[in-house]
Amino acid sequence: MGASAPNREQKESGDKSNPWCFTGKDGGDHKQVKTRENRELEEGEEPLGAPEVPEGVKQRTLGCPEGVRDGYCLVVVGKGWSISPWCCPGQARKSSETTMSGSPLLLMAGADVVEEQRARWERKRSRTAKELLETEHKYLKQLDLVITFFVTILKAKGTLKPAVMETIFGPLESIYSASQVLSLHLERGNLGLGLENFCQKLELYGHYAENLEQANKTLKEQLRKNKSFRRFKKLQETRPQFQGKKLEDLLPLPLQRLQQYKHFLRDLLENTSPDSAEYQKLTKTVKSASEVSQWVQDIVRKRENSLQLLRVQKLLKGRKTQLLTAGRWYIREGWLLVVPSKGKELKRRMFFLFSDIFVATKPCHPLHLLNSNKFACTAVYPLHQCEVDKVFGHTQSQGGLLSLSFPHKTLLLMSSDQQDVNDWYQSLKAAVRRLKA
Repeated sequence: MGASAPNREQKESGDKSNPWCFTGKDGGDHKQVKTRENRELEEGEEPLGAPEVPEGVKQRTLGCPEGVRDGYCLVVVGKGWSISPWCCPGQARKSSETTMSGSPLLLMAGADVVEEQRARWERKRSRTAKELLETEHKYLKQLDLVITFFVTILKAKGTLKPAVMETIFGPLESIYSASQVLSLHLERGNLGLGLENFCQKLELYGHYAENLEQANKTLKEQLRKNKSFRRFKKLQETRPQFQGKKLEDLLPLPLQRLQQYKHFLRDLLENTSPDSAEYQKLTKTVKSASEVSQWVQDIVRKRENSLQLLRVQKLLKGRKTQLLTAGRWYIREGWLLVVPSKGKELKRRMFFLFSDIFVATKPCHPLHLLNSNKFACTAVYPLHQCEVDKVFGHTQSQGGLLSLSFPHKTLLLMSSDQQDVNDWYQSLKAAVRRLKA
């Protein structure tokens, strides 16, 4: 080793002639951790002793940092490690030159680290590619049920008109064909080429998502009106290949698969060397998958928002208050107590918060024949003129009070639930802030 390792007694007695230093591999450079001599031990940290050097350990001499002489260094590279003597400053250049130019062990150690990292990437990449192929086969098998037992036969029989077929199934046949081609490339090991070609087909998933809501409506309509189609669908779904699944369960599969693609592609990219020929192809595919995924998520969010607006509209008595307005977003709803300006009793009211308005309602009479489960709108407050403040509720005490100030009215709302007050406050503040931005 060129010098004897200091024993534990020497270290703990305060002998600083042989300080222990740790270095770690970091982007090709060795990064020295401060020695015991120029920092205090952190809480719970044990003093560094002198570990015994295992037989066959790789030695490595490094130039010493300023102020460190005749010590030893534990060099950590990847999962391996070695103990090497620090030389004195006067010998640093000579030792470094000897090590860098004349030590095959050092060159071998560096090469081993690079190869080990590449091997890890390749193992993870191979596992991901294998899982992608296996799940693609399952996905194709499920799509095949729709194509074989519905689309193909319905076209041949003419049970549904072509326009109705197009509405219900959309670009499903094109999606199925694209996945077949991708599967063949994956089976042959042409990962980069397969994904590059598949990237051009990803927009089919966006168009499929745009059509899915209308597809479900048309399917329900045909099942209600078309007795022949209703009988045919029921017969096909009893086949053993369907394993109890219905057509309605299979139609959303492409959108579920799109999310899986996004995760698989990111994993593949993370475990592909930037120097690889496939890296740029994967980068392009990941970007396309993320863009289409965001497109689909926006479609889903808009659809869910429309359903919420429609639900609340149906809860309101009459048609005086119109909630179905373009650009309006549903945020939340709940019961709050209205504090009157004069000494009257508190009034329990149901409030609905949207992106631009705050709607106050009261329940209709429970014995009303038509509106017993509905609410009557008592006020609609525009949020762009609103100032929100929390009067009580800054502490962890029970409940709180909110103040909503409008040009001609101040609304005081109370809840006995501290968390409920905080949630309403945050939602109202965020809605007002977005409107005024």
